[in-house]
Amino acid sequence: MDRVTIPDIVVGRLPLYLRTLQLMLSEGRQVTSSQELGERLGISAAQIRKDLSQFGEFGKQGTGYSIEFLTDQLRSILHVDKIWDMVVVGAGDIGHAISRYLGFSNRGFRVALVFDNETAKIGQKIGDFVIHDIANLPSMVQKANIQVAMLAVPASQAQVVTDILVKNGVRAILNYAPINLNVPKGVYVQYTDPVVHLQRMSFYLESMND
Repeated sequence: MDRVTIPDIVVGRLPLYLRTLQLMLSEGRQVTSSQELGERLGISAAQIRKDLSQFGEFGKQGTGYSIEFLTDQLRSILHVDKIWDMVVVGAGDIGHAISRYLGFSNRGFRVALVFDNETAKIGQKIGDFVIHDIANLPSMVQKANIQVAMLAVPASQAQVVTDILVKNGVRAILNYAPINLNVPKGVYVQYTDPVVHLQRMSFYLESMND
C-alpha cells in the first residue's frame, strides 16, 4: 500500500509499537505476539495485526513476531533507522528541557542547533549547545540541511518563526506553542500542548468522582 494512503491514526500508533518492542529487547525478549503487545498498550490484538499488515507480513501464525526483526522494520518504516538533526527555536524553560533531553539520539533524532531572539541569552550555553541569534537561523539551518524543528516560542511569535523555518527547508515541526500553525502542503506539524491534554482528562474527572 502506498504510504500516502495509510491513515494518520495508524501511523500514530507505530511509534507506540516501536517503543514497546524496544523495551522488550532491553528485557532480553526475543519473541512476542499481537496479544501481548495489545495487553501492554491497551490496544486490541486485531487492531495491531491490521495496522502492521498495511506494511507487510512480519509474523508467523503460531510463532508470533521476532522482536528484533519487527523493531528493525518499524524503524525503517518510520525513517528512524538514521539520525535526523533538529533545530530548537526558543531557549526558555521548554527549550532548555528539550535541549538537555537525552532520549532523542537512541530513537532517531539529535538536537543540532538552538536559537533565541533575546540578546541576554545569545552566546549562553545549554549543556553542550551555544544559543544562536535567530537572525542567523536561515543560513545555519540551510547549511546544516535541517528538516526537523522543535518550536518552543510564545504563541505570538510562533507563526512568524514557522514561516522562516519553512522558507529555509524545514518540513516537520513539533510545536509546543499553544496555537495552530498555517503551513504549506508538504510540511507536517505535530502539536504538544500539555494544557490541551489536561483539559481532555478533566472532562472525565467529574464522572469519575461521582
